This record gives sequence, structure tokens and C-alpha cells, in this order.
Amino acid sequence: MSRKNTLRNKELSEDVQEEMSEAVEEKVEETQNFIRTIFSPTRISTYLVTKNLPFVAFLVFLTLLYISNRHLAERTVRQIDRLGKEVKELSWDYKSLSAELMKLTTQTEIAKRADTLGLKERTEPPIKLEVLKEKR
Repeated sequence: MSRKNTLRNKELSEDVQEEMSEAVEEKVEETQNFIRTIFSPTRISTYLVTKNLPFVAFLVFLTLLYISNRHLAERTVRQIDRLGKEVKELSWDYKSLSAELMKLTTQTEIAKRADTLGLKERTEPPIKLEVLKEKR
């Protein structure tokens, strides 16, 4: 099996291929050894666990803080949406009541309601009254 150099598009010699495969095998072995040493029973001891317990407790506290902050943010967003819908609904109510009030306060509507009470709309203009003051 011949490999090509990707930079020069030339075939690599067998010595270079062998060196590359040995280097890859060494890296794989180093990685496996590192993983074994981390998870070995001698490495994970009671002392190590007890020594790092405050740090683990701090991480758990941060996790709980993060989760509660997320729930608070979601609850706030839901409340903002609900209040936004309520504001829209109240705005529609205001606009419809305002339009109804404008209709009810027109002169013809007032005249119709006054007519049911027995009052008549005045057809002649109002009279101006003048008060004369006596000179002293």
C-alpha cells in the first residue's frame, strides 16, 4: 500500500510510511495509557474524592443556580407574552368604547335620547341677556 504526500502529490518512501505509522501507534498507546491512569483504582482514591468534594459541591451549586435562572427567565418570558396579549385586548376594548362614546355624544343621538325623556331640541337661537349696572 503506497501513500501519497498530500502537499507534493508524490508517493512516500517505505521508511517515511513506517515512521508515520509508528508515530501514530505511539500516540494511540499514549492516549490509552493516559485514560487508564486517570480511571485506575489507585488514582481515584477516597482521599482524592474527599479532597475535591468542596469543588464538586460548588459545581453542583452552580448547576442548580443555572437551572433555576433558566426557569426564571422562561417564566418571565411567558409572563411578558401574557401581559402583551392583555394589553392588546384592553387596547381593543378602549378603542371600541371610545368609538361608541363618540357615537353616543353626537347631537342627533343626544336629541333622540332627550326626546324619550320629553325634552325637545331648541330650534331658535339663544337669547343674550344683558345686565345693566347702576352708576353711583
